[in-house]
Amino acid sequence: MKSREEIKSIAYQVIADEKKAIEKLHDLIDDHFAEAVETIFSTSGRVVVTGIGKSANIATKIVSTLNSTGTPALFLHAADAIHGDLGMVRPDDVVICISKSGNTPEIKVLIPLIKNFGNKLIAIVGNRDSFLAHEADLVLDTTVEHEACPNNLAPTSSTTAQLVMGDALAVALIECRNFTSRDFARFHPGGALGKQLYLRVSDLYLQNERPAVAPTATIDETILEMTSKRLGCTVVLEGEEIRGIITDGDLRRMMQTYHTPLTAADIMNPNPKRIPVGEYAVKALQMMRNNSITQLIVVDENDRYLGIIHIHDILREGII
Repeated sequence: MKSREEIKSIAYQVIADEKKAIEKLHDLIDDHFAEAVETIFSTSGRVVVTGIGKSANIATKIVSTLNSTGTPALFLHAADAIHGDLGMVRPDDVVICISKSGNTPEIKVLIPLIKNFGNKLIAIVGNRDSFLAHEADLVLDTTVEHEACPNNLAPTSSTTAQLVMGDALAVALIECRNFTSRDFARFHPGGALGKQLYLRVSDLYLQNERPAVAPTATIDETILEMTSKRLGCTVVLEGEEIRGIITDGDLRRMMQTYHTPLTAADIMNPNPKRIPVGEYAVKALQMMRNNSITQLIVVDENDRYLGIIHIHDILREGII
């Protein structure tokens, strides 16, 4: 068994080797890359990504990234393709084939079939002098000097280079499509990420009470309103106009300072933080954190008081 220092040294070397492989990609990007992006961007079909072995694993990740960023894509395993699944490929589809050697038996069988269909073929390949590189319409070179594996056998640096090249394609397409965070939200409605991009204040504040007192309300009336509505605050309203807000902290400070009868107007914060009802919930969280508060007044376009959003409402949704 290796010592802990030796094990850490191995990890450092792997990271250094793979970093070198990624840095080399900078010099391998050429006009074929730009044309590949243009081809995918302009196609009316989908992107079919194929490969075998570890390259197939990378292909599935690239497909996921493309689908989530506005480029319809699907994965086709090279071995399954030559046993019936080739029917997944449509005439307008662009095919990306990923392979380190570019000479595996399945690839040699599959590529002529795709060429016969007339589909545009893009190769992500680690060997420019290979069957795949010679047959492809466009070649994205992911050649690495050696694998991070000590035997130079297990796909490590090569698959990292393939993955980064796929990410470069996806990000270039994002830029070409002017793909925004709102577009991203349409494809990621679940989980914390999706909620940050689509959950709005209007989705949350309605589940809360709407505490309110008049400026002339007594402290006892104010405490009763805050206690009954269980939000740790109450808005001070004069008619429909927001005059201020009173929080638990304001009450504590009042009890430490004053000993004479007071009204709500005497202890309220006259400049409470507001948030429009249509704003994103993540913006409400940012405002709370920036101002060290736990609630915001929700208002409409005319600054009318609609309700309260509390930090707990947002945290319950998994937005942190």
